[in-house]
Order: sequence, then structure tokens, then C-alpha cells
Amino acid sequence: MRRIVVIGDGMVGSRFAEQIVEADEGIHVTLLGKEPIPAYNRVLLSSVVAGTKSADLLHIAKQHPRVLRLTGVAAATIDRDLMRVIDSNGRSHPYAELVIATGSVARVPAIQGVADSGGLIDGVFVLKDMADAEGIVASAGRARRAVVLGAGVLGLEVATGLARRGVVVKLVHIAERLMERQLGWEASAVAESGLRRLGIDSHTGASLARVQTTRGRVTSVRLEDGSEMLTDMVVMCAGTIPETTLARNAGLVCERGIVVDDQLATSDPHIRAIGDCAQPPGGARGLVAQGWQQATMLVAALTGAQVQAADTAATADVVRVKASGMAMVAMGVCGDFDRADPRYRVLSLKDPEGGRFVEVVVSGGQLVGATCIGDADVAATLSALYTRQLPVPSDPAQLMIKALAGGGAPAATRDPADLKDDEKVCNCNTVTAGRIREAVADGCSTVKDVASRTRATTGCGDCTSLVEGLISCHRSPSTSPAAVAAVPQGA
Repeated sequence: MRRIVVIGDGMVGSRFAEQIVEADEGIHVTLLGKEPIPAYNRVLLSSVVAGTKSADLLHIAKQHPRVLRLTGVAAATIDRDLMRVIDSNGRSHPYAELVIATGSVARVPAIQGVADSGGLIDGVFVLKDMADAEGIVASAGRARRAVVLGAGVLGLEVATGLARRGVVVKLVHIAERLMERQLGWEASAVAESGLRRLGIDSHTGASLARVQTTRGRVTSVRLEDGSEMLTDMVVMCAGTIPETTLARNAGLVCERGIVVDDQLATSDPHIRAIGDCAQPPGGARGLVAQGWQQATMLVAALTGAQVQAADTAATADVVRVKASGMAMVAMGVCGDFDRADPRYRVLSLKDPEGGRFVEVVVSGGQLVGATCIGDADVAATLSALYTRQLPVPSDPAQLMIKALAGGGAPAATRDPADLKDDEKVCNCNTVTAGRIREAVADGCSTVKDVASRTRATTGCGDCTSLVEGLISCHRSPSTSPAAVAAVPQGA
């Protein structure tokens, strides 16, 4: 039996372990996870903070007789000479191949008073794992005010989630506009007005200088300009740093992340790295889709098996903000770009008072970029058109007004009963409507069942309503396309 040790039971490490034992019956995997619970969907942690998802619905781990999953067990050292990993309990795990999937850690800015020798002070949080999410939720139940540092995707999701729980939120962002990587000035202004309607004040071009406490508890923060904000809690959403501590201590070549080649091999031929901790030749994007793609590539490299990979090319640069009360998505050509470029046809709809902004970028009859704030239906249409690379209407303005109707409507905006079997429902995992129908017909009766069987909904979660609809259609077969077609004309 060929033994592979995987360090990190996250979304990427878990996916690799599941795929490789399916691909090769002669492989046994030991999976070390430092958290006390098995793999879960970290992408949806902000939904736990908002109260729109329960923690138990995020679990994605699958059991397999050839996967030994050790929870609450961290890797302590890597002994490259003896090809073994020593865990936090002192046990030794020999390997033929070692896969490091340690992910990333939250970046903690150098702010005076934010931490002491015991770590972050009481009332200061990051959001990187389930324990963080549960701590934020518990604190929000006692807090009246919160400061969220960082107005990237996660910052907006956390801020709107806390506001949904009745906390008065102030958002502090060092850049001059919100989500500066994805939003241009006009889109950022609309997002800012949308946040104000939710009771969230945004302070751009600002940074925290000090967290102030009374009896060991956060009471206020001071900005670099000297102004102060009263607060009961601070949540820092200031980006992430690849977790390379084990790799560095083992003498592997590391720069920002663990340096790997096109085959995901490190400077040690028996050690690979995938996910956020890895630094591939083309650079890391910090998105789970890239990590899943790497997991599949590595399975193929280690086994020679043909493993179906999710088509992540079109979805890798789609950024969805799961902000409670404010739909937002940006993809492809967006943010700062040359709107006078002759290659692009750019149309914009701006409605600051209504909290809406839609911009589409068309080239060669296809959608090559878009930004949508405040209209969930249009956002779903644009996402489906972009990820499926479908042709746009001759008048692209239609995209900004309403979702396409009729047979050409993307799956994301269609009645589940009308979906063809070969239409993709879950873009993150390339799961079709037909595959979901097969799972439901085989006994899967809940979204959790379908997710376990097909992996649908285990990425960004946007397809959850469609999966629910397909399950409902199976319970009421009279609504299916075949049943409708069988009704006599004039009946």
C-alpha cells in the first residue's frame, strides 16, 4: 500500500485526499487537520457570521476506508531524511509522498494594542476558521458597535453580516475606495451608498493606529489621523499570508509561498504543495478554484489516472460578494481599465439612489467583463453568461435591465424544471442538472445529501436555490418538462 500524508484538512487538502483514493486503489492517505472538526466550506464562513448559514451545513468531508482523517492533530515537524511527519501528539507518519496543504493565515496589521503575549486581545478577531466565526457571533450577541478593518470582499461580507445582527458597524479601509481591485470609482460610490442604507459608515483612505482597552476589553480605536471611534469589537479583514512555517523549518525553498513547479513539486521531489500555501510559476490567486484545480492535477501526476477537473478557467476571476442585503459581483474586465479601448464596448447603468450599478464589457459578441451591484437577478444572468461564454444579445443594454427570457436564459435564472440535463448548475464543481437529478432519484432528498454525492453547492454556494428547486421538482413530478409535455393540447 502506497502511503501519502496530507498536511491540512481544508477545502483543498480534503479534495485531494478524496480524489486520489478514488483514482488508485493502492493508495492510503493520512490526513492531518489541526482543527477539531473535519473539512468544511471556508468560503461560507461569512454567512455563518451573518446568520444565513448554519455551521453544520458547511461540512464537506467524506469518509473513505483508505483515508485516515485525524482531527485536532497538527503536523509538528517534517523529517525529510526519514520521510516522515511527526504530529502534535508525537506520533510518526511515514510517507512515500507528502502533500502540504496548509493554506494561509490571516494577516494581522501592526496596530498598537491589538495583541499581547497571549495573542489577539479580547474583542479583536480575524475570520479564518470556524472558531473565529463562532467567536465573532458570540461577541456580536453582546456588542452594540463594531469596527471592521478592510473593505475587500471579506470585509464587506463581515460588515453586512454584523449589521444584519443589529450591530452598528463602521468600515475602515486604507485605500481610497471600496474593493479597489474589483470596483471603479463610480461602482465604489454606489457600494458605499448601499452600505449606508444598511447602517454601515465607510471610512476610506484611513487606517487604525491603536486599539484601546479598559480592563482588558476593547472600548475604542484610534485612527492614524487622531480621530477615535467607540467600539465593542474589531474584526480585521486585512488579507492573508501563505502558511509556510512547516515548509521553511524543513528547509524547502519558500518565497511568499512554498515554491512549486508545474507539477506542484517543491524543492524536495517527494513533497508537493497545493492551495494557498503554494507559489506556482504563474502565481497564486488566493481562490479555492485554483486549489481544487491543483488537487486534480496532482492526482493525475501521482497516479497517471484521468481525473475530471472542474472547469475553473471561466470562474476563477468571478468575484461574488455574499453581502447580506446587497448583491454584488465583478468578473473579467472590471475596476480600473481603459474604457476608451477600441476592443471593448462598455455600457453602464448608474442608479446611486436605488443602490444599483451595472456595467458590462462586450468584445467579439461575448461578455468579457461586468460589474453588478444591487440587482441579484441581473448579477446571476451576467455570471452565467460569462462563465458559460454564451453570446450576448445584439443590444447588450438588455443585460442591464432584466434577465434573458425564453430558451436562451442562463441556468442561473431559469426555472429548475426547465433545465436540460447537460446544463451546468454548479459552476465551481462542474455539476450538471442531470447529475443532480440522478442523485435525487437515487435517494438524495436534501441539499446536504446532494452536496455529499455531487459536490454541488460546496463552492461559492450560489447554486443552492437551484439545487433546492431540482429536489422539489422530483418531489412534484407533475411540474417536470416531460410531464408538462405529456398533457394533451387544450387540456
